[in-house]
Amino acid sequence: MSQVEVGAAGPTGGAGFSAAARAAVDALLAPVDADLARRYPGDPGTRQPVHTVYVPADAFTADTVRTWGRRALEAFDTHAGTPAELARALGLADDALLADVHARVRAKLEREPVEDLRIDFEDGYGARPDAEEDAAAVRAAELVAAAVADGTAPPYVGVRTKCMEAAVRDRGIRTLELFLTTLLAHGGLPAGLVLTLPKVTYAEQVTALVRLLADFERAAGLPSGRIGFEIQIETTQAILGPDGRATVARMIEAAEGRATGLHYGTFDYSASCGVGAAYQSMDHPVADHAKAVMQVAAAGTGVRLSDGSTNVIPTGSTAQVHAAWKLHHDLVRRSLARAYYQGWDMHPAHLPTRYVAVYSFYREGLAAAGARLAAYVAEAGGDVMDEPATARALSGYVLRGLDCGAVDPAEAAAATGLDRARLEALAGR
Repeated sequence: MSQVEVGAAGPTGGAGFSAAARAAVDALLAPVDADLARRYPGDPGTRQPVHTVYVPADAFTADTVRTWGRRALEAFDTHAGTPAELARALGLADDALLADVHARVRAKLEREPVEDLRIDFEDGYGARPDAEEDAAAVRAAELVAAAVADGTAPPYVGVRTKCMEAAVRDRGIRTLELFLTTLLAHGGLPAGLVLTLPKVTYAEQVTALVRLLADFERAAGLPSGRIGFEIQIETTQAILGPDGRATVARMIEAAEGRATGLHYGTFDYSASCGVGAAYQSMDHPVADHAKAVMQVAAAGTGVRLSDGSTNVIPTGSTAQVHAAWKLHHDLVRRSLARAYYQGWDMHPAHLPTRYVAVYSFYREGLAAAGARLAAYVAEAGGDVMDEPATARALSGYVLRGLDCGAVDPAEAAAATGLDRARLEALAGR
């Protein structure tokens, strides 16, 4: 077969598409190209924490992260001090993989027990006198600034204020203003600053926060768009509007590029659907429906997803702790398989099973993912014929394992034959 020659007169030198027709196509699609680039910029290329820890503002201290780590280690050593005991607790095979994960999780709890911390002024804090909440907002910012300055802050940290509903709107805005202005006065906004807007029901509430943040940035001389925020999905109105449209997609649009995440609120959302307390869970059908809508709405936008939490706390006898751990571990694994790479943890004793689930997920699939990536890059084929989209997913999987510490750089390089820069290029970061 001869090679096709493309020229001004067409591919074969005869009839073809005219320059005018091609120019008309470009003109027609230029607005679409711009809209695609604006709405669907792809992954932001930064680390995503594997969890978020919520701590009531009045319970937050300079030692909160260390305390959570210490308590998590105590629970781990007491109730799963060996790989064999961990295997019995979670119903896993007592093998070399689990032994490796056990050691790595223990080291993680010593080194970086909390990846993302949210100081809570909403449900976990409740209604307080204004003077008390004012002081707590200032104190929280001062403690965060000090932790950032001395290197003890988790990679991501911020606040959840009260929502934009009329009854608490002014209080939430006041708390946010005090927190941000105090941070500015004590060294500036941390690189890992995260804000959470809860109980969103209308896109206009997102717009309201966008306008407030834009006003703050102008007054403070900050770059436009410097401050982003998460949208917490806790109400049915955030998923389906009265006109039948997927409201969450409108909320992402209303954020004007500031939305960093969608966080599913297990218990508020379940309750709003009328689910009884005994059946409110991350794996209930109403949760799966809501999260599926969130997932499609966020796809390609650069807005990341977080699952919710379980409220079954691993405390009491070893049998009780093991039962709670198995529930938590299995729910986290379920979320990971469904591409929810982040979730909430409500208690220090949830941290061991968070990291066991996450580390096992990334370590057990590393060899297969590495082999497929190596074959893709070498164009060598193999048992599976992967396409660029799958190569992005495979490299993203390896990078997530690297980011949380489940996989070492040398292991990733050995498995894939690629360094981090090449992995990031394949992942579209």
